[in-house]
Parts: sequence; C-alpha cells; structure tokens
Amino acid sequence: MKRAYDLAVIGGGSAGFNAARVAAGLGQDVAVIDGARKLGGLCILRGCMPSKTLIYSAEVLHLARSARSFGLRVERASADMAAVQARKKRIIDDFAQDRVTQLESGDFALIRGNARFADANSVELENGRRIRAERFILATGSKVSIPPIPGLAAARSWTSDDVLELDFKPRSVIVLGGGIVACELAQFLNRIGTRVCLVQRSANLLRNHSKEAASVVRQAFVDEGIEVHTDTEIRQIRTARDGVSVTFRHGKKTLLRRADHLINALGREPSTSRLSLDSAGVRTALNGRILTNRWQQTSVPHIYAAGDCCGPHEIVHVAIQQAELAARHMSGVAGLRPVDDSMLLSVVFTDPQIGAIGRSEQYLADKKIGYVAASHPFNDHGKSILMNANYGYVKVMADPGKGRILGAEVVGKDAGELIHCFAAPLAMRATVFDMLRAPWYHPTLSEIVTYPLEELAHTLARRRRA
Repeated sequence: MKRAYDLAVIGGGSAGFNAARVAAGLGQDVAVIDGARKLGGLCILRGCMPSKTLIYSAEVLHLARSARSFGLRVERASADMAAVQARKKRIIDDFAQDRVTQLESGDFALIRGNARFADANSVELENGRRIRAERFILATGSKVSIPPIPGLAAARSWTSDDVLELDFKPRSVIVLGGGIVACELAQFLNRIGTRVCLVQRSANLLRNHSKEAASVVRQAFVDEGIEVHTDTEIRQIRTARDGVSVTFRHGKKTLLRRADHLINALGREPSTSRLSLDSAGVRTALNGRILTNRWQQTSVPHIYAAGDCCGPHEIVHVAIQQAELAARHMSGVAGLRPVDDSMLLSVVFTDPQIGAIGRSEQYLADKKIGYVAASHPFNDHGKSILMNANYGYVKVMADPGKGRILGAEVVGKDAGELIHCFAAPLAMRATVFDMLRAPWYHPTLSEIVTYPLEELAHTLARRRRA
C-alpha cells in the first residue's frame, strides 16, 4: 500500500517530534515514522532525563553523608536502589507518556515501523508497506559505539542503558571513557557506594571542554575516591566468571585493574545503518554521520537531517533547533538563519558541574580573535563557601574593544543553572557593562558572575584611558 505525504519524518524523538510539529503548523501533510519498541526518544527514555534523575538522588545521598561538615548528624545514609529505580521509572514513564500523547494527537500521522529508503522519494517498512513523500527529515538519533579494542566486543560490558536500569548496587566497576556519559555515571556509581575505576584514552577528561575545567572535575573525583587514569592505551579486556580485567598502558607502565563489571562509555555513533541511505544517494561520513549543509539539507536537497544522526553536537536543544530550521526551510519560510554555533550552550552534570556558552578561550586563541578574560574562584565567594561548594570558578571572555560578551565558562555548584546568566546577554550582544547594570542579589550563587565582570570592566576602562 502506498501513501504520499508532503513530509515524512523518520524518528519520533525530540528532533523528529518538533520537526513534525512545526511542519504541520505550516500546513504540511506530515507523517512521523518510528519503529522503536517504546516511543519517547533517547533523551526521555535512555539519556538526559533518567540519568539526571539518578544523579540527583546520588547528590542527595552525598550531601547526607557529608552532613557532619554542616554540623548535622545523619545516621547510616545509604542507597535503596530498588526504590531509587522505582522513583526514576515513575518520573520517566510520565515524561514518556506525555510524548506518546503528543505524537498520537498531533496534526500529523504516526506510523509505527522501521523505515529504510527504497529510493530518494520513498521508504519501505518491515511489513512491506511503502511510503512516498516529497521531502524527508531524518532524526534517528545515535547508539552506543563499540570501538575496536581487543576483547571489548566479546566482553559482557554494560552500556549507559544498563546502568540507568540498575536496581542494585554493584560492588565494583571499571568505566571505559572520559566523556560526559562516562564521568556522570562514574560519579553516580561512586556516590551510591560502588568502587569505581575510570580509564580514559585521552590526556584529559571531558576533552570537548577546557583543560582547566576538566582538571577541577578530576580533582573532585579523586577527592571522592574514584580511581582515575587518563592518557592510556587499552591493551586487553578479559572476562571471567568472577568479573572483568582491563590491561592498559600509562606512560611506561602497564597496569591491570579488575572489577565485577565493565561499562563501555567510549562514545556514541549516529544510528543510520538501517536507513539504506545509499538507496537515496545520501552521503555520510565514515562513522555513519549524515552530512548536511547549514540548512540541514543532505547531499539530496529534499532530504534533511537533524539531531545526533548528523551532529555535530549531541545536545537536545541543538537537535530541536536543527529540526525546526529544517521544517521551516523545506516549507519555504523566508528570512531564516542557520543554527548559530557562536551561542553554543553545553552542560556537564557532574559535581561540580560544567556550564559553557559561546566561544571558548581555546577557540578564540586558535582563531586569533582578540579577547580579554577574567575569572573568579568558588572558594572565594560567600554563598558557595557556606554551601561547602568550593570547587571551580567562573570565567568570562569579552571583546577587547566594546566589551561585548563572547563566551563564559562556569565550573562549580549548579553551573548548569548559572551559565544561563549569560544566555540572554550573549543573544542580545550585550557587553560587560550591560550585565553590571543589572541587580545581583546578595548572598546568592549567581552574584559570583559579577566578580569577573567587574574585573573586565576595570581592564577595559584602563585600556580606554590608555
């Protein structure tokens, strides 16, 4: 049976749903095709929301165990993992049901099934049904990757999916990787009482963030009892009845670590292998990432892509921006602008958290863009000191002429919230002086951002006088 649509969106996660919503609102006849066992998408089901639910539970436990430093007594605080998991399930089920309701009641058709391209204008489902469309938006997300490390493919390793479903406390784990997922889950497991060893190939944790930020997180990990190894080369992974062993090279030493369980957190890759993109003529990179232009068009102009399947940033709000841009562009909306990378916002939900927005100091230096920077540590700020939140700093980068904010980095307590102090100013092309005209209540964590802003204001004033 054939049916033609103006637009077929493949994937019903955050990117796919919002693409369909916008396109339908613009008068397009839209179908969303999703063959996942459970609707909701990665963020709701196996990513952002379940991980942050568990991480927050672990943070509460960590604070309870740190009660004596606040002059309090909390006896024998521990994690009831069955209850923690039940709470997470209730919350996530509610989120997922909301998304299912949105998909089923939207102004578009919802078609259940996995699709692959038959040609550039039609896809075929597993049941043989063929669906034609004038345009497509691909939003199939990403999946866990298995790098070619000796023994990894055969190892009985967990992925982030498995960790998010744990209803018991593992005695010990080895975490492979040092990216966001690896770091967030390593700290979560350590805080519920698991012995954690983290092995990272790169020289620094969180290599997509500054070395300074990564060093703060690493120190916090070590202080909490996580064994951290960076700049390593994994030589062999072996599994046995009683657990797993990992042999790796660090400098001139060969080290061996054993644990009950192994977690593969070495990254994700685009989930595109089932789409038969060759049949449509859609070009991809070697890892399967769909290549797009600034309007999210693939090498076939009427086929668009958004979100993790095309990147370059695996961030939900960016995926939504890309999807909405694709829907508007294919609908012929005038006056559009591409997604603005100069306002990229990212958060790492470790403790301390990392929040970054705009241009990083490294980017500005590499591109030889003039800037001035100032920072202020959390351990010299009243509210953070009384909260025992002494890790980290706030750093601000500004244009050396007018003082326009170019970027900011916050490492510390609630950095994911504090970084939004810079979101509107950056969007409005505000200056250091504009931000200092705003009121900042004392004592709050937020007022810490005024210290580097004041330092920059003095620096810029001196430059003007000179």
